[in-house]
Amino acid sequence: MRLQHHSTEEPTVDLTSLIDVVFLLLIFFMVSTTFERQALLKVDLPEASVVEDRTELPDTLELVIDSSGRMYLNDRQLVNSEERTLRAAIEEAVGEDRSIPLVLRADRLTPHHHVVTAMDVAAQLGFSNLSIATDRSDGSAE
Repeated sequence: MRLQHHSTEEPTVDLTSLIDVVFLLLIFFMVSTTFERQALLKVDLPEASVVEDRTELPDTLELVIDSSGRMYLNDRQLVNSEERTLRAAIEEAVGEDRSIPLVLRADRLTPHHHVVTAMDVAAQLGFSNLSIATDRSDGSAE
C-alpha cells in the first residue's frame, strides 16, 4: 500500500487578534484614566468657619455676581454679563496694575458659567491674586 506523503507546513501564529485586543485595552485605559490638569490661575479658597475681623482692607477689586447672573464691579452694575463687558470694566477700573487682589463674590444660586467666565477673564488679564469670598458657616441649617 502506498501512502501519500503530505508536505508538512510550519505552524504559524496569527497575531492579528492579539494586537487588536491589546489595542482595545490601551484605548480603554487611556479613556478611563483621569489626568491631572494644572490650573492657570491660583485660587485662594478661604476658610469659611474662621473669619478674621480686619480694620483696614487693602485696595481690592470686588466682583459680585447675583443669583440671576448680573455682575457688579465695585458696587457698579455692569451693562451685561458678557466676557468683553467684564474685561473692559476691569481694565477701566485697574488700568495696568494686575497686582490688585480680585475678590469674587457669587450667590450660591449663580449659574456656574458666570463664575467660570469671571475667573477666565481674570486669568486672561493676568490677575494672580484671586479670592473667592464665602460666608461664615454656623453649622446650622437655614
